[in-house]
Amino acid sequence: MTRVPYPNAHRDAVVDDYHGTPVPDPYRWLEDAGSPAAKEWLDAQGDLFAKTTATSPRRDTFRDRITELVRSGTVGAPAWRGDRRFFMRRTPGQEHAVLYTVGPDEVEHVLLDPMAMDPSGLTTIDSWQPDKEGRRLAYQISVGGDEESRLHVIDVATGERLDGPIDRCRYSPIAWIPGGEAFYYVRRLPPEDLPEAERQFHRRVYLHRLGTPTEQDVLIFGDGLEKTNYYGVSVSRDGRWLTVSASRGTAPRNDLWVADLSASSLEAPAFVTVQEDVDAQTSLLFGRDGRLYVFSDRDAPRGRLCVTSPDRPQHENWRDLVPEDPEAVLSDFAILDDLERPVMLVGWTRHAISEISVHDLATGEKIGDVPTPGLGSIGGITERPEGGYEAWFGYTDHTSPPSIQRYDARTGETTLWAASPGAVKVPEVTTEQVVYRSADGTEVHMIVVSRPGSGPRPTILYGYGGFGLPMTPGFSATTLAWVEAGGVYAVAQLRGGGEQGEEWHRAGMLAHKQNVFDDLHAAAEHLIATGVTTPGQLAISGGSNGGLLVGAALTQRPELYAAVACSAPLLDMVRYEKFGLGATWNVEYGSADIPEEFSWLWSYSPYHHVREGVRYPATLFMVFASDTRVHPLHAWKMCAALQHAQAPDGPPILLRNEAEVGHGARAVSRSVELLADQLAFLAQHTGLTA
Repeated sequence: MTRVPYPNAHRDAVVDDYHGTPVPDPYRWLEDAGSPAAKEWLDAQGDLFAKTTATSPRRDTFRDRITELVRSGTVGAPAWRGDRRFFMRRTPGQEHAVLYTVGPDEVEHVLLDPMAMDPSGLTTIDSWQPDKEGRRLAYQISVGGDEESRLHVIDVATGERLDGPIDRCRYSPIAWIPGGEAFYYVRRLPPEDLPEAERQFHRRVYLHRLGTPTEQDVLIFGDGLEKTNYYGVSVSRDGRWLTVSASRGTAPRNDLWVADLSASSLEAPAFVTVQEDVDAQTSLLFGRDGRLYVFSDRDAPRGRLCVTSPDRPQHENWRDLVPEDPEAVLSDFAILDDLERPVMLVGWTRHAISEISVHDLATGEKIGDVPTPGLGSIGGITERPEGGYEAWFGYTDHTSPPSIQRYDARTGETTLWAASPGAVKVPEVTTEQVVYRSADGTEVHMIVVSRPGSGPRPTILYGYGGFGLPMTPGFSATTLAWVEAGGVYAVAQLRGGGEQGEEWHRAGMLAHKQNVFDDLHAAAEHLIATGVTTPGQLAISGGSNGGLLVGAALTQRPELYAAVACSAPLLDMVRYEKFGLGATWNVEYGSADIPEEFSWLWSYSPYHHVREGVRYPATLFMVFASDTRVHPLHAWKMCAALQHAQAPDGPPILLRNEAEVGHGARAVSRSVELLADQLAFLAQHTGLTA
């Protein structure tokens, strides 16, 4: 094979000193995307990618099949406010999901349609929250993938805009006061008051009264606290109790306070500490029965549900209602109390497969299970805020598009309430959950999806392994298109995720991050040893933290993988805190400013482990120009390093830059094009020809 002629990328003699360790950074100049040299290089990479994909034999086939599969559409669980419900749905052919409302007359009305707002498809709905009466709706939108949410308020009946836009509301919860005249929310400080490098941080909790200038908003909480704090805020249904939580970045712990608004004003709530400086995550629900329900992993890494009195919310007053399960992870709960015997529905995941159990509300005794459609994933369980006997939950698995199921606690039956609106033909596949051992002997689970048959086949191994996020089953056009074409798709439940609770997460973070990479290597070796695939047919895929995963994997074990798809990745782990939201993740990875933590990062930072002359796998980097979470510079620098280092007979290293999209939501057609490029590249370099 003749080496691909890559765009010229000069190497500078930039070397930093970290605690006595010289750290070279020859492509520092690519951090400035606006410089003439960087622009020229990026344009040349775009030309190279376009030229290469133009000859891809499978791209159009994958694009057409993915387009068919995503025509299944989506449907979301209802949020009830009295006799009115709100829900999201995407029909076949729509670029974005639309927010609808339905009143007592059962007539649907469109509340928010991103394409009506912006026919270009660049506007996305980030979040929405009706007030407690269902008369007003607060929603947040962003444009071009920047996730810089702007908050608006409309009248549900008329669509009239009542307030907004309010800027700097990224990741802001909305906590309505009964009556819909005011709400608590979270907003960043004005950029002119902050150093440029800190303008994504410094959030505060405010009280906003509808129709008043934001300059009159009252600062409620957050002044003088950690700059990277994220805040949660909620108000109980009766308006009496205000809850505020604070998490330093993405730390798996939070501080928590409550205030009795009947005993103090909305503008100056008198907070009582529930927990502070405690290594645990806790949330609260003020029940209709006067009890305070506590969801916590304190002294219970897999989670437990407790009860106490609202005026005694501290840990020493908690009483177990549903204790920790030794195998399953607590995920959700709902209360159904319009029954002779009120019950609590409790959601669990067991090795990433969802289930729901039924418990006596007074004692916590398990009295049954909720029937579910299969071995898949259950979305949030919702009930009517004023109580009732019904609950709704989302369901999906590898072959089932999202649906909404309704459970009737009077009969114990589950029925289909709303299906995804599009009919699609799904291929016959086999889903198997296997167990393998990692380098240190730890048992790890993996889901393997394939067509019936045997023999080594081109395989995509997907992983994430971070931030406590579990890899649960779900309908995926990518998976089905690949498997239908004759491949195998495997998803490993790596340490760092949440499949086995918080201990599993912590076994793959900070000083233990190498466990995640070892788990992926062991998954690959298991697939090879059991005849599923071969090293020449095996690809790995991951995005964001999963991009870091596959970046580390290709530098640690290049001989184990034939191809790599690396999307929106973190790759320069020495400088990651300086860009995007990186400073909020040092609780997950560590900080290069601290000698011990630098040693962790330096030991695996993919950009710094590229070695000249090594034959690296075929690698496709996919990045997005408006990504304000993970800056594309990670992939740019890593791409330049790999192109320079790749062995003369090595397969191609390519970069796909996409404008006007970011880390998260995007139009469906943009997703289809991205996935088609990815699958075509992996097919070409794993030998998928069926």
